[in-house]
Amino acid sequence: MTQPTHDEALEMTDTPDESGTSARTPKRGRTPRGLAAWRNAVFAIFFLSGLSMASWVARLPAVRDFTELSTQGVGLVILGMSVGSIIGLVVAPIFLARLGARAGMIAMLLLVSVGLVLIGIGGSLVPSVATIVVGLAFFGFGNGAVDVMMNVEGAEAEREIGKTLMPLMHAFFSFGTVAGAVLAAGAAGLGLPVLAHLGIIAGLIAIAVVIAVRFVPRRAELGDPKEHGAPKPPWRERLRASLSVWADARLLLIGAIMLSMSFAEGSANDWITLAAVDGHGFDATTGALVFSVFTVSMTVSRVLGGPLLDRFGRVPVLRVLSVTAVVGISMFIFGTEPWVIVVGTALWAVGCSLGFPVGMSAAADDPVNSAARVSAVAIIGYFAFLAGPPLIGFLGEHFGLLNALLVILALTAVAGILAPAARERSRS
Repeated sequence: MTQPTHDEALEMTDTPDESGTSARTPKRGRTPRGLAAWRNAVFAIFFLSGLSMASWVARLPAVRDFTELSTQGVGLVILGMSVGSIIGLVVAPIFLARLGARAGMIAMLLLVSVGLVLIGIGGSLVPSVATIVVGLAFFGFGNGAVDVMMNVEGAEAEREIGKTLMPLMHAFFSFGTVAGAVLAAGAAGLGLPVLAHLGIIAGLIAIAVVIAVRFVPRRAELGDPKEHGAPKPPWRERLRASLSVWADARLLLIGAIMLSMSFAEGSANDWITLAAVDGHGFDATTGALVFSVFTVSMTVSRVLGGPLLDRFGRVPVLRVLSVTAVVGISMFIFGTEPWVIVVGTALWAVGCSLGFPVGMSAAADDPVNSAARVSAVAIIGYFAFLAGPPLIGFLGEHFGLLNALLVILALTAVAGILAPAARERSRS
């Protein structure tokens, strides 16, 4: 009997379980140790992306004060990141087809590191909005592209291991945001300049990504070269297959769920600190602590999310979380007591915590073009994640930040209505 090739080892077989439904089991060829190393490498990539994001967001008030930007000015600066990120999302399938996931993730996180350094230069060394915008464009482009790539890798690893892992993978993004927020608070407390702080973070990211991708397996369908010099499909053929999935109506509904929840999460990441300070009158330190409550609550929810999804199913969980988000955002907007605002922040985070990872898993249910399907919904979700904050800034300038958050409240309610689109194939 011949041994399976490297790429065959990464394929999945469907075997009936005792109830007659199809259960995912990995084919022979990849050892448990190899699967664990692959999973952990994806965890690391998610962590680094979250670390970079929180490091920038937590120093936003300092950058704003140094450059004397208005609220609308902050929104326009963030727009530079959003434009770069959207471009990164759109071209990510091309990078996957041309470079493969391994080289692509290295290149994009190195670009993120360059962006962080430029933000530090313009935000603390020489006041330069133009330099900050260029840095945010690099930062956004790199994070936008790597977000697609790491979710494609994460969904495939989840499929092969056969357990719900996407919430935990996104928890590692949240671990990164928690670490970034804590380190940023420490840097601010010590009076460390923004450039020094972001420069150190940039160096850590650059070194860590080169180490982590060594444990990501090569997959010819994503453009990685096969072992032993075997040929791979032409990149245009891979790109064509990636684009064809946009005609799937159910996939677009899954993307709409992710769009709603990503809007809620992304807007919180960029605006919740300023909303607490400018909208509720908290001082800068308390505002940073509110952001920490959000990131910690998001992390805990994602750590616990996998077992809950396996136990109750995607649709009931998404509906409960939609209601939770609506309640939490309402408490944050309309609350007057500090404890109400803090509890609302925690519920806001819990409510929008699983929408994105559940969408990733739902998109990967269909083994045909699973990488292309995951890439498509990731683009939809991250588009909202990135386009939402500038919209909140625009609305906040004209109607106040707290009133602008009403848009998020409505979108999280829509996610609950669309929840059946994410139902597991075996439960359909």
